[in-house]
Amino acid sequence: MSINWKKFNRQTHYWGAIICALPMLIVIVTGLLLLLKKDIDWVQPPSARGQGHIPEISFEQVLSAASSVDQAQIKSWDDIDRLDVRPSKGIIKIRANNRWEIQIDHQTMEVLQVAYRRSDLIDSIHDGSFFHDKAKLWVFLPSALILFILWVTGLYLFLTTHFAKKNNRKKRTHKLRNS
Repeated sequence: MSINWKKFNRQTHYWGAIICALPMLIVIVTGLLLLLKKDIDWVQPPSARGQGHIPEISFEQVLSAASSVDQAQIKSWDDIDRLDVRPSKGIIKIRANNRWEIQIDHQTMEVLQVAYRRSDLIDSIHDGSFFHDKAKLWVFLPSALILFILWVTGLYLFLTTHFAKKNNRKKRTHKLRNS
C-alpha cells in the first residue's frame, strides 16, 4: 500500500490550519502589539526623564512615593511586582501588582508619570500563560509544531508544483521543436 503524498499533504494542511488557527491568530496579533510596544503608549507607557544619573533615594522613599498614587493601590511591598531602576534616565519605574506603573525621579521622589501598563498582560496572552499555566505546553506548543508541519508540507507542495510546471513547459517546448 503506497501513500499518496499529495493527498496527505493537502489533508495535513486542511486540518492543521483549522486546529492551529485561533492560537496562531492570538500569537500573531499579540506579537504585533509587542513589536510595537515602544511605539504605542497604550501598550507600554513611555519612559519619563528625571534628574541626575545616580539614584539618591532609599527603598522606603520609593515605597512612600508609590503609596501616594491612588490608582496603583500600593500599601506595602507585597503590592509591588517589580522595580526597574534606570540611572541613565534618572527614574525608577514601580510596577504594581494591578499593572499600574509609576515613574519617579530617583533624586527628588517626584512622581513623573502614572499609567496602566498592558505589555505584561499582552505578553502572557502571547505565550498562553494568561489562559492557564498548562496552555503554553498543551495548546500553544502543539499549535507551533503544527504550524511548522504546515510550513514543511506547504514548501513541499510549492516545490513539487513548481517543478511539475517547469517539466511540463520543457515537454511542450520540446514537442513544438520536434513538430
